[in-house]
Amino acid sequence: MIRSRFSLCGDIKHSKTLGAFDERNPGVYAEEISGTSFIATAPGLEPGTYCVEIDLVEAVLEGAGRRVMDIRCGTTVLAADLDLVQAAGGFRQPFRIAGTVEHLGDAQRGPLAVQFEGKVQEAKFNAITVKNEQGAVVARVLAKDMADAVDPASRLVPQIDEAPIYTDPSRPLPQRVDDLIRRMSIKEKIDQLVNAAGRIERLDVPGYDYWNECLHGVARNGFATVFPQAIGMAAMWDAPLLLRIGDAIATEARAKFNALGKVPVYHRNQGLNMWSPNLNIFRDPRWGRGQECYGEDPFLTARLGVAFIKGLQGDDETRLKVAACAKHFAVHSGPEPGRRSFDVAPSARDLRETYLPQFEAAVREARVEAVMGAYNRLYGEPCCTHPFLLTELLREKWGFDGHVVADCGAIRSIYAHHRIVETAEAAVARAVKAGCDLDCGVSFGSLLTARKEGLITDAEIDLALHRLLRTRFRLGLFDPPETVRWSAIAPDRNDSPEHRALALKAAQESLVLLKNDGILPLRKSALKKIAVIGANADSVPALLGNYHGDPSAPVTFLAGLKNALGGDVELLYDEGCPLALPKDRPEVDPALFAQALTWASAADVVLYFGGISGELEGEEMPVGMEGFNGGDRTSIELPAVQTALLKALHATGTPVVFINCSGGAMAFPWEAENLPAILQAWYPGQAGGTAVADLLFGNCNPSGKLPLTFYRSTDDLPHYHDYAMQNRTYRYFAGDVLYPFGHGLAYTPFEYGPLDAASDPESGTFRISFRLKNAGEMDGVEVVQLYVRHLEASVPQPIRSLAAFRRVPLRAGECRTVELEFSAAALRHWDEDRQTYVIEPGGFELQAGASSRDIRQTIQLKTTKHMEQSA
Repeated sequence: MIRSRFSLCGDIKHSKTLGAFDERNPGVYAEEISGTSFIATAPGLEPGTYCVEIDLVEAVLEGAGRRVMDIRCGTTVLAADLDLVQAAGGFRQPFRIAGTVEHLGDAQRGPLAVQFEGKVQEAKFNAITVKNEQGAVVARVLAKDMADAVDPASRLVPQIDEAPIYTDPSRPLPQRVDDLIRRMSIKEKIDQLVNAAGRIERLDVPGYDYWNECLHGVARNGFATVFPQAIGMAAMWDAPLLLRIGDAIATEARAKFNALGKVPVYHRNQGLNMWSPNLNIFRDPRWGRGQECYGEDPFLTARLGVAFIKGLQGDDETRLKVAACAKHFAVHSGPEPGRRSFDVAPSARDLRETYLPQFEAAVREARVEAVMGAYNRLYGEPCCTHPFLLTELLREKWGFDGHVVADCGAIRSIYAHHRIVETAEAAVARAVKAGCDLDCGVSFGSLLTARKEGLITDAEIDLALHRLLRTRFRLGLFDPPETVRWSAIAPDRNDSPEHRALALKAAQESLVLLKNDGILPLRKSALKKIAVIGANADSVPALLGNYHGDPSAPVTFLAGLKNALGGDVELLYDEGCPLALPKDRPEVDPALFAQALTWASAADVVLYFGGISGELEGEEMPVGMEGFNGGDRTSIELPAVQTALLKALHATGTPVVFINCSGGAMAFPWEAENLPAILQAWYPGQAGGTAVADLLFGNCNPSGKLPLTFYRSTDDLPHYHDYAMQNRTYRYFAGDVLYPFGHGLAYTPFEYGPLDAASDPESGTFRISFRLKNAGEMDGVEVVQLYVRHLEASVPQPIRSLAAFRRVPLRAGECRTVELEFSAAALRHWDEDRQTYVIEPGGFELQAGASSRDIRQTIQLKTTKHMEQSA
């Protein structure tokens, strides 16, 4: 059964051969598709193993060595340096290439794509067939069927007599962009509007794939420094450090790019467009991609997102270091299995007060270069065809001047899943008209037919292309390297000692001590044996989360302990149990625990490394374990097999310290009640093992704070599909929690003095000051948090909202004055009648504390006049 239709993009031409060369398949070899560099893509195939067969015949160039090509599918090389005549055993001899490929799904690596590169003359094919594991054909294309895709009229090159100026860095950028566009044929223009943009050899425009990722380090492109997963970096509450991390990541991206030199084609994960950060609100802990976000609060997300974007894009006013991308715009946070078809309809206030502010900050403050449209619909319209989101709000209200890219496969979903329109042509025209400029996929290839049908104009295509090419110009990709500051970054700046040290610092700051009855820090001199138990103890995936690079020397938790202890303390290691059990065999077998319990009984302390990992939660992925579905969690509770093991370990009488790895909140009320210490480690990156050992043995004082709420039970959550913020997050959930937003213990106590307040009516800012003392015997860092609570609002308001925060380092016994400043915007709410933000006159309370539910000092103030703020 055919599951997918192939489409083509790149420098291609269609031609007839001299006849049929295989009597069994007379139509296969009669026509061919050829080109210097092109891609044949089959979107919509389910994840799985496929056999890709390519039929070819050399019917033009007689003799060996006259046509040589490379063919690959994803990371699988199907043919390298293929001399077609030699391989086929002669001229006009049919030849078939076949190879097995693993397709992870369109969302993970894009649609299944076969890439052809001509090394001597052009590459070519006559037919491509894709079969599933059962041998059934799920996708097939014959060259003769693609004749209409190669419209001769669309390939006509404009005759331009003037000398080109697009290569002249001294000319104004808009003029340069327009000059390049006017020299392209319609086909060449459209081929630039997909992520794998085609090469235009006559204009010296290399092929360029816009798809690259750097969520917490350069991803999927070999060795790179791997920082803590984004949710862990959020737990640092350290915007200046996140800016430094963004800068380091951009340095490594440039180092890799510069090492390539000038090449005909920059493939996926080689370019300088980074589809990070993820600014969605982590509204529900069941969402598997919540690990990619900066937590549940729009203010915290905005501050961290702005810092990361500025770090990535650099401080050069004319040339970007890399191009950051704020995603997924907008109102997107699961469920993963239905993301290509679901519709969300939050209230106007939830939209404006929770789901949009961080994107607004990314545009207005950080000047983010790109925004990615989400898969889902908003109020019935797909986000990638939403004029309100992409034009009215983003460009007209916020002043966005970059480009919009559709999430991978999202354009196809417009007609295939949302079914807003019936054809690909209608979908692509609708997207471009709404303000979407780049398709991660191949659907925009249908713009050629849409243009013929009168659905889209040349001017609309040119506008999208201008916004898109502007980014490549701003990256300096059309300038001599010696004129671009970032081109001087050497390859050895990748995975450098400085960046490894930065990854360790980030990991240390990200760790959140949830509970400590005094057992931590551990004293090495008092220990002879430590039982190290848990499936995450010696697991590299537990360090990484998703969207990661390859660390050159990852330090697992077990390795970190070994490095810290040397041979002075004996480590007794056993996995104890898997992280979760299969859905078809969920029963807990106590026999799994035998060795772990033996080690626990013999040890002075048990360090249990559990939780979950990026192999269980993530983006639209098959997971056959109890409590998980398609990348999401169906239950936020610690898997039952782990709680059973922890109860058994606790029963030995040996104290148990629980180190939990997860990309979001976990519910473990029994553990919180009965175990003496719990540490939240997230997915802490390549240096996670070193950082955890440093904290456990007191070499660093914990300072991380939760960027989200740890609820007591899945039963405390509203329905997962409900995007209303009522009863969600610290701002709207009034029930008992396990650990509140902002919570995090240290090895030293901090004391807060009374608050003083001042305001500046001209700037609309408030300034708060107070004395903060480290009342303990160990140097430490306190993350002070300032919340606002409305006292006299005319409409319902959040319980409290974060307005400012700061990391304050204090030596043992030191006392310091802390100053915090926040804007009156912290008091605003969306007025649905006026269709604007308003700040009402009246009283409000400022609350300073160590978490959203550990308020140490308060002061009440008033605003005296009604104010409106731009939407």
